[in-house]
Amino acid sequence: MKSNDKDAILKTIPQKGFFGHPKGLSTLFFTEFWERFSYYGMRAILLFYMYYEVSKGGLGIDQTTANSIMAIYGSLVYMSGIIGGWIADRILGTARTVFYGGVLIMLGHVILALPLGAPALFASMAFIIIGTGLLKPNVGGMVGDLYSKTDPRRDSGFSIYYMGINMGAFISPYIVGTLGEEVNFHLGFGFAAVGMFIGLVVYVITRKKYLGLAGSYVPNPLKKEEKGRMATIIILALLVLGIIGWIGVSGGWLTVDRVIFFISILGVIIPAVYFIFMFRSPKTTKDEKSRLLAYIPLFVAAMMFWAIQEQGSTILATYANERTNLNFMGIELHASWFQSLNPLFIIIFAPIFAGLWTKLGDKQPTVSQKFSFGLIFAGLSFIVMMFPAYFNGTESLVSPLWLVLSFFLVVMGELLLSPVGLSASTKLAPAAFAAQMMSLWNLSNSSAQAINAQVVRFYTADTEVMYFGVIGGIAIVLGIILFMFSPKLKEFMKGIK
Repeated sequence: MKSNDKDAILKTIPQKGFFGHPKGLSTLFFTEFWERFSYYGMRAILLFYMYYEVSKGGLGIDQTTANSIMAIYGSLVYMSGIIGGWIADRILGTARTVFYGGVLIMLGHVILALPLGAPALFASMAFIIIGTGLLKPNVGGMVGDLYSKTDPRRDSGFSIYYMGINMGAFISPYIVGTLGEEVNFHLGFGFAAVGMFIGLVVYVITRKKYLGLAGSYVPNPLKKEEKGRMATIIILALLVLGIIGWIGVSGGWLTVDRVIFFISILGVIIPAVYFIFMFRSPKTTKDEKSRLLAYIPLFVAAMMFWAIQEQGSTILATYANERTNLNFMGIELHASWFQSLNPLFIIIFAPIFAGLWTKLGDKQPTVSQKFSFGLIFAGLSFIVMMFPAYFNGTESLVSPLWLVLSFFLVVMGELLLSPVGLSASTKLAPAAFAAQMMSLWNLSNSSAQAINAQVVRFYTADTEVMYFGVIGGIAIVLGIILFMFSPKLKEFMKGIK
């Protein structure tokens, strides 16, 4: 998009009205607040819904399989962002893509709210995966459209938007989780649908007035001949998948475990193909190739980090429900409430970390050093979970403070690694692949969860100490190795700090 087109769009957006920021920021803030409310609320009880016995309102799925399904679900949610970005860039523009994504998410929660068993579970997952892929990456893009590239409010605007994400994620487990655990799961899922509906209402009512023409353009629209070819490819792909699915299910060889295994492999192959394609492209210069080589260890470190962090909604959620004393100082806790710890700690400590880096200036650690510290914190968050079983066995219930400590440590790691990873992805990206590099960064989480789908199968009461110890130990060792090679990686970054 040309700079004069950008200027014309900015003129249609009221530039004051939300804490000194463009009014459109309030639209996107509350849209994302309610989308995250619905997603994290649903996720806080989904695992329990899957493995609880039918007599307790669940589906009776094997607990290990349920953990694998949760991991694959999260992996596909992040993978789908690639499709959402492409649709916005080539067909709909970000504004319409966000709306359709929200509709699909709401429908997914509505389906899950209906007592229709496993078919409804997998149908809702499909809707939410596609809907989140359409909405999530494009809302962030629209925040950028509210500001000129030189607007000093830009970084602050993204910080406010990020707070909206975490506020929605913090509140939802207490509401959706409590309803799901105390009344029934379907009521909880229904309330998640209500949350997304409120977000859509806010978006529709305020969009034209506050967002102006932001997100209304299609940056790289499909040409007429491309539309027909793309439609044919999509229809054929859906037909092939439908036929394979029908034959596989009717023949009995397409099982849930095999689908999970296939997606796990896909989660590793896709980023590898991305790297090879960018590295071998004639559009990538010699210095950019060097920066890509420096980015690979960071990507691997991010995968290891997210492999631990994302187990907060699987293994640690199971731990909260099965191994934790939920009566603490006379207060009856719910297992789903622990899912609020991560966003709570981010809300509290993100401003502190931001201020720390500003104060340190040029004296702050390098990108790879921050990554190494982040990995070490993540490893420690699992190491501490060894102690309850090591000292008292796995038969007795443990204090919830162990989980609080674990979540706290991994959030310290997240604040060292996640924002820095986003920044490094933009700095180290080849000029011709700037947007795709952001998709690649998101794939670090997708790949981690795809691998987790296999790893979580090793967790049992008998292997608890070894499980936390081995994974935590690997993260710490990788963190130390990364720290040792930081000076060398800095050389490969070719002047990028």
